[in-house]
Amino acid sequence: MNLFYYPAACSLADHIALIEAGLPYKLLVINREKKTEDGRDFNAINPKSYIPTLELDDGTVLTENQIILAYIAERSGKLLPGGMARWRVLEALAFMSSEIHGHYVPFFRDFPEPEKVRAREKLAKSFAILSDQMGDKAFLVSEEMTIADCYLFWVLMVAPKSGVELPENLQACFERLKVRPSVMQALSEEGLG
Repeated sequence: MNLFYYPAACSLADHIALIEAGLPYKLLVINREKKTEDGRDFNAINPKSYIPTLELDDGTVLTENQIILAYIAERSGKLLPGGMARWRVLEALAFMSSEIHGHYVPFFRDFPEPEKVRAREKLAKSFAILSDQMGDKAFLVSEEMTIADCYLFWVLMVAPKSGVELPENLQACFERLKVRPSVMQALSEEGLG
């Protein structure tokens, strides 16, 4: 499988999940001109023109973090528990995607300060919700790492750009994830560690 990515972008979540799941993959970076590392036009691969994008061995292309992460979990049989925990993992992915990821845009694109203030307020509220969901567990949903934690790592890694202080349990989880072998490998492979 080919994972198309930008270093330090949200595709890092999928990269971590691929390593954690033990699935074979090839990383292909996308440049500013939307060319892939192997010379192809990225827009022809993914007309949405953004990452993450996972190209399967048969040429099928998957997009959207939630879908790629669920595919990795389903294919590997890892990182997605059964029962109600499964639904909590998927719920957490959807929440992070809609209520956190999108509110980082003002900081990535240097929006005017009033928009950043509104985004900080929404981020602080969203982090408080995640903190309550996590409670005293080792990971977001359970005592075992799931695909939600792969995405959570990126969400927490980017948080300093917003200036929002993380709740103590989320910061502690970030520190635990940061030294996990799969995370360290992904950071290293993306030139970040």
